[in-house]
Amino acid sequence: MFYLRKTVIGLALGVALSSGSSLAGVIKVGVVGPFSGQFAQGGENFKQAIEVYQAIHGKTVKGDTVEFIYKDLPQVNPAQSRALSQELIVKDKVSFLAGYFLTPNALAVAPLIDEANIPAVIFNAATSIITEKSPRYVRTSFTLWQVTAPLADYVAKQGVKSVVTAVTDYGPGIDAEAAFKTVYEKAGGKIVDTIRMPLSTNDFAPFMQRIKDSKAEALYAFLPVPITTTFVKAFQDNGLKETGIKFYGPGDLTQEPDLPSMGDTALGLLTAFHYSQANPSALNQQFLAKHRELFGSSDKVTFFSVGAYDGVHAIYKMIEAAGGKDGLKAVNAIKGLSWESPRGPVTIDPVTRHVTQNVYLRVTEKKDGKLQNTQFETLTNQPDWGYPGVMK
Repeated sequence: MFYLRKTVIGLALGVALSSGSSLAGVIKVGVVGPFSGQFAQGGENFKQAIEVYQAIHGKTVKGDTVEFIYKDLPQVNPAQSRALSQELIVKDKVSFLAGYFLTPNALAVAPLIDEANIPAVIFNAATSIITEKSPRYVRTSFTLWQVTAPLADYVAKQGVKSVVTAVTDYGPGIDAEAAFKTVYEKAGGKIVDTIRMPLSTNDFAPFMQRIKDSKAEALYAFLPVPITTTFVKAFQDNGLKETGIKFYGPGDLTQEPDLPSMGDTALGLLTAFHYSQANPSALNQQFLAKHRELFGSSDKVTFFSVGAYDGVHAIYKMIEAAGGKDGLKAVNAIKGLSWESPRGPVTIDPVTRHVTQNVYLRVTEKKDGKLQNTQFETLTNQPDWGYPGVMK
């Protein structure tokens, strides 16, 4: 599907590499993300987190200035993802690629990064399969398996006997469905219905009726931001909350910028995720304070923000190890790297090249008149449970 004609771009890539993939004294990083359109909040979070990281840690590594170049990719478009990434490699002569908000766009660049020997640091795209497709992928965000498997185990331990799953019908949604079903059924629970919803839909009434008709005790749902808000409101508006159906999901459902528009509809939602603004750690408070200093507010900080912030940290460490000249050497240098993030302790797993991290069980509640995701249990050292061989 993503076959690359070497006769078309191979020569250009070879020229870029032979002349050095960065200018003297400047190492360039190309960031592909949604800076307009439906998912623009994610792109804004990427850019602001990069600026926060550089404000705290500086813009130079071993004497070289690190420069970020942004390319707008507002929707699912693998062909455009390849084209923008190729432009960054050949024309802009970047040493690293980063960003990639949606899974199909991330997968599309695997042949490019292998031929150019350039790392791609995934700030968000959350399907487990991505890092299998190239040894030059590194992911600093999360996967749906990583946050859903421990949640499914928790739901089963609460004595919930039947669940209906409802997910958006694309890679991460299918991963979320598989993760919940695998772990929950293994623990003795019963999945009474599996619903897959089109990525483009905003009309959830028919699905709410189907959930109601399932007679399940609980719902597990995953949808990408920002359509999560509409789904949560539909759950309330169609009377499902009144029937006593419990509502579980990953933290995409209740990200902080969306909570004010959800209002009391969000109260009591139980989610599992790797980041919350309410994380009380000193490093998270520093992270939020720097956002307020630079941008006047930290209200829009999300999990996209920490994915980018930690992605820049990984890039800086790769530059320390290999400059901007050998992508595979750079990636190999950070396998097993551990550091403290605003989300908590993280480690780049040497096999999956994906972060091992805490997953927090959270409940949405109101504190001092403001809705927040309050962490009430920490599940430490969670790997990507969806990577082959990790879940036995």
